[in-house]
Formats: sequence, structure tokens, C-alpha cells
Amino acid sequence: MTIIVRPLHPIFVAEVSGVDLRCPVDREIFREIEAALDRYAVLIFRAQPLADEQQIAFSQLFGRLETSIGTIRKDRKHRLGRQEIADVSNLDEDNNVRLLADRWCMMILANQLWHTDSSFKRVPGKVSLLSAHEVPPNGGETEFADLRAAYDSLDEATKARIDNLVAEHSIFHSRSLIGYTDFSDQERATLPAVPQTLVRVHPGSGRKTLYLASHASHIVGWPVDQGRALLDELMSFATQPCFVYQHRWRVGDLVVWDNRCTLHRGRPFNNTEDRRDMRRTTVEDLASTLEQSHLAEKS
Repeated sequence: MTIIVRPLHPIFVAEVSGVDLRCPVDREIFREIEAALDRYAVLIFRAQPLADEQQIAFSQLFGRLETSIGTIRKDRKHRLGRQEIADVSNLDEDNNVRLLADRWCMMILANQLWHTDSSFKRVPGKVSLLSAHEVPPNGGETEFADLRAAYDSLDEATKARIDNLVAEHSIFHSRSLIGYTDFSDQERATLPAVPQTLVRVHPGSGRKTLYLASHASHIVGWPVDQGRALLDELMSFATQPCFVYQHRWRVGDLVVWDNRCTLHRGRPFNNTEDRRDMRRTTVEDLASTLEQSHLAEKS
């Protein structure tokens, strides 16, 4: 048995078929999936109506799962029962569509900013897996950008200028961009700002890649305004249409992406009337980007 990989974009993204992820995936098939992810960075699996436990089991093949930040706050009720599952939906704990005035609804709206998962953690996200349980009739797509291709397309002077820079990442910065500040003291203590390299080597492909996100606040050691101008410039460059793929969801889709070399964002939909039930698991990276960079320099 072998999987079938069909490219969906000229530079990245592929659809994978020939495997049922509801069943245990054997080692050889998983190696093929890993190799496809290293090559394409985003994989689309259609018709995979996974239960939460099945999604967790498949996700754990990629490594250790992180705890969803939505479960840190103890004064907020949660719809899903597992701390490994991030509830990326517009549904409340009673499974009803959230009201526009709901503060958590605003928190989720920040997912419409370009980002990479958990770059605001010292050890950021490696791979994310998003499962579609309910999708709106219009809108709600997810867009992905290939940061390896974007880095390759930079001029040599820019590459030399940015190769050794470090950016500070914070979830409080990204949420401030949409006016969300409703964080508990526990959340603020648990999620301090962290430094991440601006350019890294993607382990699976050996290619250099930008490492950007709306969580990136400024460049360490630079005046804040100057650093933010550079980050805005790189973000605009990396999200040009030639580097972007838009995924239109169907119920049962599972999309897997490599956070180390991609950006993604959700697109708007009628979130006060239409239901969108999406459940994400995220695999932790092996170490911080700075630690990985230092190890690469020594090898």
C-alpha cells in the first residue's frame, strides 16, 4: 500500500489519498506522509471524519502535542473535553453560535491575521492538524503562504540583512491588533514574550525559510518602529498571491501544515449566524528556534 500525492499549487500544497486516518497508520505509510509534508508543507486529506480521539492519535505520530491555550484559563467553560484540542470554532460551551459581543469570539477573530501557530511560545508549533466538523455555506476558507519560496525570492541584499535577526513574539501583541486584551493574570504569566529567529533552516527540506507571524512584535536590538516596518515589509512580500493557496473546506477535511515554513489565516464568514466547527491539534517543535539555530551552527 502507498499513498497518492497530488500537487494542488505550483510551489507547495498537495492532496493525499489512499489512507484512512481513522485507523492506525503503519510506520511505512507515515514515513510517506512525512516525506510529502517536508516537500509540500501543506497536505489536504479529504473525507476523513475523525473523532477527537482519532485526530489526537494520528497527530501524536508527529510528536508531542501542546496544550491548547484556550484551556489555560480556569474561569472559562470549554466545549471540548481534551486539552490537546484547540476549539477553533464560533460555538460556545453549549454548542450554540457565539454572540458578537462574546469576548472569546473576538479572540478567535485574530485567526484572520497571518500567523504561524504558537510562535509566541518558547518552543513553538511544529505541525498543526485542523479537522472540519461543520463548515459555513460561504466564506471561512483558510489561506496558506509558503515562506520557503518567499525567502528564495528575496534579493541577496535583503537576505544578508535579515539572516541573523531575532524577533520578539507575543500573543498579546497579535491580539492587541484586533483590540482583544481580556487575558487573565494566569495567561499573562504563562505566555511571556519570546525571541524567535527571523530566518531558519527547515529541517525536513534543508531549505532556508522566513519565520513570520502576526505575533512578531519587533526586532530585538532595533528601534521598535524600524523593526515593525521591516516585519510589515516581509509579511507583505511573503503573502503575495504567487505564494498563497486558499483551501475551501468540506466537512471531513483534515488539513496538516508545517508551521516552521508556512503562514496561514482564516477568512471571514457570517460568524453570528453560520456554524463553523473546526478542531486543531498542534505538535510541539523539538526546541526553540534559537536553540535549533545554535545546534545547526555547531554541526
